[in-house]
Amino acid sequence: MHKILRLILPFLWYTTTLAQTPAVNHSLVPVGLRCDLLAFSDYQSVNGYPVPSQWNKTAFEQTQSVHLLSKMPAFSWEIASKGENIMQQAYRLLVADNPDSLAANKGTIWDSGKIRASASTAVDYKGPALEEQKCYYWKVKVWDTSGEESPYSKPVVFYTGKTLVDYQTVRYPLAKTDTYPKTMRQGTGLVFADFGKDAFGQLKLTLACHTEDDTVLVHFGEALTSDGRINRQPGGTIRYRNYRLPLKQGIHTYQIRFHPDKRNTGSTAVLMPDYIGEVLPFRYIELEGYAGKLTKENVVRSVVNYPFNDEAAFFESSDSVLNKIWELCKYSVKATTFAGVYVDGDRERIPYEADAYINQLCHYAVDKEYSLARYSHEYLIKHATWPTEWILQSVLMATNDYLYTGDLRSARKYYADLKAKTLTALEEANGLISTTTGKQHTDFLRSIHFNGEALKDIVDWPHSGILGLGKDDVGETDGFVFTDYNAVVNAYYYKALRGMAELSKALGYQQEASDYGRKAERVYQVFQKQFFDPKQKIYRDGIGTNHASLHTNMFALAFELVPEKYKSTVLAFVRSRGLACSVYGSQFLMDAIYNADDGDYGLSLLTDTAQRSWYNMIREGSTITMEAWGNQYKPNQDWNHVWGAVPANIIPRKLMGVEPLKPGWDHFQIKPQIGNLQYARIKVPTIKGAIEVDCQQSDSQFFIEAKIPANTKADLWIPAKQVKGKIKVQVNGKQQAANAVNGWIKLLALGSGNYQIAVAN
Repeated sequence: MHKILRLILPFLWYTTTLAQTPAVNHSLVPVGLRCDLLAFSDYQSVNGYPVPSQWNKTAFEQTQSVHLLSKMPAFSWEIASKGENIMQQAYRLLVADNPDSLAANKGTIWDSGKIRASASTAVDYKGPALEEQKCYYWKVKVWDTSGEESPYSKPVVFYTGKTLVDYQTVRYPLAKTDTYPKTMRQGTGLVFADFGKDAFGQLKLTLACHTEDDTVLVHFGEALTSDGRINRQPGGTIRYRNYRLPLKQGIHTYQIRFHPDKRNTGSTAVLMPDYIGEVLPFRYIELEGYAGKLTKENVVRSVVNYPFNDEAAFFESSDSVLNKIWELCKYSVKATTFAGVYVDGDRERIPYEADAYINQLCHYAVDKEYSLARYSHEYLIKHATWPTEWILQSVLMATNDYLYTGDLRSARKYYADLKAKTLTALEEANGLISTTTGKQHTDFLRSIHFNGEALKDIVDWPHSGILGLGKDDVGETDGFVFTDYNAVVNAYYYKALRGMAELSKALGYQQEASDYGRKAERVYQVFQKQFFDPKQKIYRDGIGTNHASLHTNMFALAFELVPEKYKSTVLAFVRSRGLACSVYGSQFLMDAIYNADDGDYGLSLLTDTAQRSWYNMIREGSTITMEAWGNQYKPNQDWNHVWGAVPANIIPRKLMGVEPLKPGWDHFQIKPQIGNLQYARIKVPTIKGAIEVDCQQSDSQFFIEAKIPANTKADLWIPAKQVKGKIKVQVNGKQQAANAVNGWIKLLALGSGNYQIAVAN
């Protein structure tokens, strides 16, 4: 009997203990861990080439690597589960100063304990002060709303810099990738190579020489002539250069050393770091005077860009032109990160707010990357440029930054600067702002960090009569009439005030949030009174003129200044003007069109093949978006300007309708407006995980499949233009009743999981 008890009791103890131990749900395990928004805080490279990361101080110090600079970093993670209605209820985060302690589940530096919260983005470190130049290791586990517990995530390391501050954005080092020609042609004394796409990079050649005095002339270019040679006089700022390369006897590998360009290496330009060296945008090379034979492996272009995940985003549709536009614009975002900060292309390499605003939205849409957008935004806060509206865009960028990351630390640090950049100092008694009424005093300009004489209203760029445009050339402003009170400027003012109200509230500044809200409401009312033309039911350019431009009306629609009852007349006017704006202005034109639920017109512009179109950039030979619709529209234009890449964000945000509603993507919407496309499918990267949407339609049915990440909720808008009132919708094979209102069926606050929804047309 005792022998039997000795055998049974351990079993009873084990099974009883097991029953009392909460089950660990491996599908909940946190993934995609980020420290200070960086997914790879252990990133290490040598001279631009990534190397295997070693988790020790020596490796971090002897490579180009990530050094965190904030005393109180912030942590983010995703939840891997693809289950239904998975929401985080609590988390526990450990930080240790050695990997062995962390492996033993000991937070020797900080153990958060079990924190009951759904927050999984921008969770602040709350342990003791971190030491400088030291490795720290962390991991996290979560519980869902049913109480199920996840395993701990895989560990992650970060390294602190020499000097720690309260908060500072960090970036990755720039990366190099060696590429080879897609095609090569060799003739007598001439080698032509095409790398397939334009890129900022350098060139290495492995050449053979049988004498002591051979010389090769190397040509670099972005454009070709009609006979397939590199264009030596491409015009504008389209690049062409040549270098004479003396050869040594034998077989040697040569690195072409590019000479700095005076214009893009001046005092206000962003310079290339020493570990990378100077770069040039080129797609084609020609070797003139080389008699040997070359393989593609002998011709190496070292492409430079910010680390980029080509697989983070995906889009495909039934329209081949739209697919080409997407690929052009997505690649443009990657290619133009070569400087480690958003710049205006190769001509000047200077950051501008307008470029950065568009670049920010595009970068969010094509990669799960936030540090470069944040760094560029913060750079521009201290290095303001001259257009009035572009100062106001700093506030718009700060609002986007918080909305997409859920991280308020940047807004908190730069709050005083953002307040100044709302330009309330220029507000007159009528509630509108003006740059021409004598308020641009020295203290004001200093407060916005502008070193010039005065701000000037821009509306769009270029204006007629400048940059090689004749007086009869209309420029890109659609004949906008500038007055003391500019409707476009004040539309921006309204948008900035609304953004500051949101940021102030999130930061806990309730009185200032209320003040900004009241100011915004006043601007809204004055905007209607001063700029609205009740006869035409559209908006005028300013006080004192009856002229109405595309720009005034598209900005009013884009920034939600148009009352519902007048949206149809304003939209009709916008449609009548076509693409009478620049590639920069097209950002707000497309926002306006889709905000007015006119996806048919939006798609027609995205897929247009006329001269003023994104397709024209491809037709003229560029593989990175241009600074203008074509060479004829801006005489000094370049072929590597990301502010022309607007479809990279419009396709995900508006055509597919995937946009955050609450900070950190806690709640978002899917509102597809796919026009007459037979199908369109997309993967949108977010800080909570990828959102996937697949739309298909026929004459009889609209079908949508949506994959919603864990720890989020989504509002799903389903187009139902042919039906009104009650309608049956099939959700995951089950029929349910829904209401069709204004052409939409809304399914609100859907939890995570995979949804398949069909609506009969």
